Amino acid sequence: MAANDYFFSNKSAKVFVAGHRGLVGSAIVRKLLSLGFTNLLLRSHAELDLTRQSDVESFFAAEKPQYVILAAAKVGGIHANNTYPADFIAVNLQIQTNVIDSSYRHGVKKIIFLGSSCIYPKFAPQPIPENALLSGPLEPTNEWYAIAKISGIKMCQAYRIQHKFDAISAMPTNLYGPNDNFHPENSHVLPALIRRFHEAKVQGAKQVVVWGTGSPLREFLHVDDLADAVMFLMEKYSGLEHVNVGSGKEVTIKELAELVKEVVGFQGELVWDSSKPDGTPRKLMDSSKLANLGWSPNVSLKDGLVDTYKWYLENSKQ
Repeated sequence: MAANDYFFSNKSAKVFVAGHRGLVGSAIVRKLLSLGFTNLLLRSHAELDLTRQSDVESFFAAEKPQYVILAAAKVGGIHANNTYPADFIAVNLQIQTNVIDSSYRHGVKKIIFLGSSCIYPKFAPQPIPENALLSGPLEPTNEWYAIAKISGIKMCQAYRIQHKFDAISAMPTNLYGPNDNFHPENSHVLPALIRRFHEAKVQGAKQVVVWGTGSPLREFLHVDDLADAVMFLMEKYSGLEHVNVGSGKEVTIKELAELVKEVVGFQGELVWDSSKPDGTPRKLMDSSKLANLGWSPNVSLKDGLVDTYKWYLENSKQ
């Protein structure tokens, strides 16, 4: 047990969830509310621009949050990272620097900074342990975002070392769930598959063609499990090193596509276009550190897909 078994003891504490409208932030808000927290500080981008230092300072000075969950970030796929590299490095550095520094200056008890598995080197060992960080070159397509996130981890560590500030970092694997991005051009593989199978079903298509052979292995974590892990870390962990948060379960893209097909109820044929690239053969995080602390995920991939498709049906413009 760390010296921090106090997060759950005061449900009326002010908790600032930065990025509360996104995939991760919205799940964290749902989790906090379900646990009985009554004093959440939530601000939309229009209400508080986290890239503006003076605005962030003023917010912290006025509201004095006791806990901060930093889930705000500029995110996007390969195309977006290639097109707007300045935005990805500058906006993320600004958000992190402003929120972490203001948290320290205004007496926040604890902050958790959330990153992503893309912080790791392109050729990291599989499964990827925390100590693979900075052990080799990054994937060039998203290094702007990755460099910003690595800086966030290092900033939390530096403030802990110099100021004894309780700042921790968690790096989740591929996430999915309610509030995911289902955009046809720039969504990730899982929401893209849900959308494609759904549209094929609605249009009565005979087949859905998916790129590659279906052989690459991937790891997915339902965002509600991440929210649960964040609560666990806020209560139990106060270490210097960042913590990987994964499901520990691998699935081939082929298995994933067949499961999505089943959940959506598409009756046609699934065709693989092996002339198209497969991408990285395997990407799995080593989450044994978190498991050894006593946390494990609860949502199976099947149940998570059912939940996510339900959300998609309720929220899509079909």
